[in-house]
Amino acid sequence: MEPLRICTEHEASATPPPKIPFAWQGVLNRLRIIALDCRAAAHADLFEACALLAHEEDTAHDAHARALLKCLRQAIACQPTLYQPGTAEVSFDEAWLIQGLAAAKAGDHDSFAFLIRSRVPKIHQRHIAFLIKGISDKFSRI
Repeated sequence: MEPLRICTEHEASATPPPKIPFAWQGVLNRLRIIALDCRAAAHADLFEACALLAHEEDTAHDAHARALLKCLRQAIACQPTLYQPGTAEVSFDEAWLIQGLAAAKAGDHDSFAFLIRSRVPKIHQRHIAFLIKGISDKFSRI
């Protein structure tokens, strides 16, 4: 399994960027930094990662993000694209993730379910939803 693909600034300028709200840009940058750390880390199984996090009452604030970024390729069946921290452009994968985080934080269950179902096979939907909700919850406390 290949690690997350981190694009360079030059690659990022090749496509028009989706727009994300200013309030979420800091979260996106933090996720990009975590993705860089995860490139060198061993991949995790999605089910096992969620099982471990579900039983931890007080997990590190970025534990859900690390688990998601290590398992995302397994769930969406393609190589996710995350740009370098500080890059102004936003990839489709990043925009999808931020939209999911925003829907989870806002309690917009219909939009959240639509976003998960639009990209994630049924077998992984519950786990990806758990991780995204965990990220939204942890990052909203900062």
